[in-house]
Amino acid sequence: MPSVRVERTETGFVATNGRGGRIEIGSIRDENVFSPVELLLAALGGCELATVEPLTTKRGHRLNALATVVEAEKVSDTELRSFTITYDVELPPEDEKAGEVFRAVAERVHERYCPVGKALKNPMPVEQRLP
Repeated sequence: MPSVRVERTETGFVATNGRGGRIEIGSIRDENVFSPVELLLAALGGCELATVEPLTTKRGHRLNALATVVEAEKVSDTELRSFTITYDVELPPEDEKAGEVFRAVAERVHERYCPVGKALKNPMPVEQRLP
């Protein structure tokens, strides 16, 4: 089961995973750290890229550059309405099929294979356990 621990530090908060990964969390006013909403956007973009890239490469079409910009429509301080993922891709000029393969893979990943995107499209219960 995926799990992270988030705890308060002297300067904000830090999330750690069981493999030693660590990321600082702050508010939108804090410099050099991600806010929780920015982490959600990064999770969505990272999930799609981490799935699209190996599947495209496995099919023999390594892209020269691959990135996303993920934006959220914020309707209030506590509510997001929608997300937009914009791909920034540099296709290899010598590979005529790379664009077609990339688009097909990216569409399938977006619709079926990214668990972060699926969780956002089909919200699931979030249980809170208090001491």
